[in-house]
Amino acid sequence: MEQFKAFLIPFIGLKDGVHHFDFKIDNTFFEGFEFLDFQNARVTVGLVFEKKPTLLTLNFNAKGTVTVPCDITTELFDLPINTAFKLVVKFGSVENHDDDEIVILPHGSNEIQVAQYIYEMIVLSVPQKKVHPGIEAGTLKSDILEKLKNMEPQKKIPSEETDPRWDKLKDLL
Repeated sequence: MEQFKAFLIPFIGLKDGVHHFDFKIDNTFFEGFEFLDFQNARVTVGLVFEKKPTLLTLNFNAKGTVTVPCDITTELFDLPINTAFKLVVKFGSVENHDDDEIVILPHGSNEIQVAQYIYEMIVLSVPQKKVHPGIEAGTLKSDILEKLKNMEPQKKIPSEETDPRWDKLKDLL
């Protein structure tokens, strides 16, 4: 995991207090996780790392864009990413990563790998259904969108004729 070396934070040499780290995320980062859903990624992740004597607090903040295909038209568009994630690291006798917000590292640990947390934060911020903003605004011109409009069922125009049985019931009112 040589490519994730930049995401390894050795906290043993850091003084107690707040420290800041910045990471630039692009496609090579996601290729390391064999995640190929993004055509292009330009995300900046800021990490506020607070070291205390008995625990660590990591506040991640990601901003940028990822280029994804629309689920309706398959047209590529830039999806804005703006998300945050908080992680608390405690120390114990056994390593435990079961909780999403609390991680337990063994006593004597001197570094933490944050690449997996950044990856999950960005991927989970992408909505399940990705719709091109031009569809919602009605400004996107696409062959697929035109075909979908042509396949849309035609609205039936109500005719002037009515069923005489219903007319008799209306007379009762």
